[in-house]
Amino acid sequence: MSDDEIILSELSDEELVQQMHDDLYDGLKEEITEGTDILLERGWEPYDVLTKALVEGMRIVGEDFRDGILFVPEVLLSANAMKAGMAILRPLLAETGAPKLGKMVIGTVKGDIHDIGKNLVAMMMEGAGFDVINIGINNPVENYIAAIEEHQPDIVGMSALLTTTMPYMKVVIDTMKEKGIRDDYIVLVGGAPLNEEFGKAVGADAYCRDAAVAVETAKEFMTRKHNQRASA
Repeated sequence: MSDDEIILSELSDEELVQQMHDDLYDGLKEEITEGTDILLERGWEPYDVLTKALVEGMRIVGEDFRDGILFVPEVLLSANAMKAGMAILRPLLAETGAPKLGKMVIGTVKGDIHDIGKNLVAMMMEGAGFDVINIGINNPVENYIAAIEEHQPDIVGMSALLTTTMPYMKVVIDTMKEKGIRDDYIVLVGGAPLNEEFGKAVGADAYCRDAAVAVETAKEFMTRKHNQRASA
């Protein structure tokens, strides 16, 4: 054990939260688990641990990812560390009825089995305080409609990595229109071959070029949605 090794339990609350931001950034799963437990033992509310230690830490990761300082493998490590903290907090948050920013159903469209980008978006969204239902890969329109009906999300997210599967997003959006439910949901699309023009062409609310942008966009839309409700 080196002389300068940090003992998490000896840190003040403020130092510990700062250290957890650093540990999240470095993708240190065990340290995040330990830090989460220590804050809870010290009487912190689960929601405060989530927002001040984990969500704030992931916000920093998200910004550096957006700015090209961090890359996908590093962000996945951070997101996995975040998941370890979430595993402890989730049941406690459910008990206390902690507020969520919103709910999202996300999946990769039919014919496409790529999921790294989608999973990264799901993890980052969860890290930002959203409730995320990840319906996996290769989803026909029926899967989306079933998930929408069951979970009543605020946001529907679709991902594609192949140019051949991109047009399927339009199938899902057109089906939502036919059912008269399109305007009830925020539809976000993403994936390497997509661009803003494509997003507009298929009728999505927004195209998100990466996970950090997806989180920012989702937050903006949720703020607008709440404002509309408040003024209605």
